[in-house]
Order: sequence, then C-alpha cells, then structure tokens
Amino acid sequence: MADCNHNCDSCNVEGCASRKIEKVKTNELTNVKHCFAIMSGKGGVGKSLVTSLIASAMNKKGKSVAIIDADVTGPSIPQTFGLKGKYASGDEQYLYPVLSKQGIKIMSANLLMEDEQSPIVWRGPVVSNFVQQLYTDVVYGDVDYMFIDMPPGTSDIPLTIFQMIPIDGVIVVTSPQELVSMVVGKSINMAKMMYIPMVGVVENMAYIKCPKCDEKIRIYGDDHSKENIEKHGVEVLAELPIDPKLASMVDKGQIEDYDCPELKKLVEKLLAFK
Repeated sequence: MADCNHNCDSCNVEGCASRKIEKVKTNELTNVKHCFAIMSGKGGVGKSLVTSLIASAMNKKGKSVAIIDADVTGPSIPQTFGLKGKYASGDEQYLYPVLSKQGIKIMSANLLMEDEQSPIVWRGPVVSNFVQQLYTDVVYGDVDYMFIDMPPGTSDIPLTIFQMIPIDGVIVVTSPQELVSMVVGKSINMAKMMYIPMVGVVENMAYIKCPKCDEKIRIYGDDHSKENIEKHGVEVLAELPIDPKLASMVDKGQIEDYDCPELKKLVEKLLAFK
C-alpha cells in the first residue's frame, strides 16, 4: 500500500500479505531511518551494480548508507567495492559490517567466508533465516539509507524480506529486452501484492554513447520497455548506459569513484522520503 507506515496494529486493509507476519526489528545498537529493496525479475540485468551505484550516490550526498547483500548464493557486492576475503567480524552477540573506502557499511555472506569461491549450498529456509539475521544481528549504527540487494526473481528470499523487514519502497532494475520487460512486471506486481510502495524502475544497459558525437545508440533496437513499464503505473527514473569505463572500475573495486549523473532523479526521490 502506497501510504503504508508498517504499523499493522492500526491498519484496516484486509488481505495484506505483510500483516500476517510481525516485522522484525534491528538490534538496540542500530537505527535505520529508511530501507529500500533493489530487485529484478531475472538475473544478469545489473541489479547489484545499480544497488552499488545508488548507495554510492547517496553516500556522496553526505548520508550514512548501508548495504545488505541478500543475494546469498551469488554475492557480488563485495567485489564491486574491492572487498575480497573474510572481512566481517563479530562477537558472541552481534556481527559487524565492513566499511568501504568511503564509509558505506556492507554486509555479505562472502565477507564471512575464508574462501570467497566456496559455494553456499543451503536450502531456502536456511538462506531466508540468514538474510533476516543480516538485518537483525548486525550492528550498523545510525543509518540514513539501507539498501537490500535482493536475489533475482520472486521466490523465497524476496517473500521473506517483504514480510519480515520494514521496507519503505522497492526499486526494480531491468534492461531493454522485451523478455525482461515482461519479467519485470512480475517484480512490480509482487511488490503490489505485498503492499510495498514502488519507488520506480532503473533501466540498465539502455544504450551506448558514441565516443565521437555522444549520440545514444540503442543496441537492442527500438525500446518499448519504458512504455510497458509505465502501463503498471510505475515511473522509469533512470536509464543507464553501457559504459566500458564503469565495467573496468567495477573489476578494480572502484565503483565509489564513478560519477553517475543519470541517477539524479532517483536520488532526489529517495532524499524526499520522510
């Protein structure tokens, strides 16, 4: 529901899936003002990349930012920020996130493992419980904006996150192909079913710029995804280009040094959240 305040006791909406399970709370050493989920209908559209870019942009605005890498079996957030190996620490009661070079608080399964290439072979309920603990049992301190990098699709973990964690809004990442435009509709409809507000859509790999004239070349041909997405009543807030420079910086773990003016409208909308 668009005006949901996550206070189920005062809610009269019948059939709200989020009312069936009580929301979990952070520990007493953590205070999160706003929490947003970044999701996609399928893998390979750059969801983790977009999560990292949004978090970096908000951090540059002077906000305290945290990222939960909820894509447990395919975590890529640490690599994006140049974090490899076992970084995260803890005590008998809590875990502590890792700070990026510019102070973003990051928590990921890969930061808890000796070998980042070791597969995490867990069944759905175990993964869901682990993701919940990344929210409740990690000391993030005061956080203005927390971003949860969701696994692709609309199954166990996204359902758990929407039901258990108080989410202010969802940002959906897609790419121009017609198939992905259809799949992204599933993500949008899931958020609506769970009464989670939609912030908007980010279209990644929307075009490539000609290095000589700056013309936008849409390599996938005529792009109708924007029109298809807007049919759901959701706004496309950013179109991101394919940028070889960005790919190189991600490989080097330098995403925080990348400037992404295309996210300006989305950043302004996030800053306006009360």
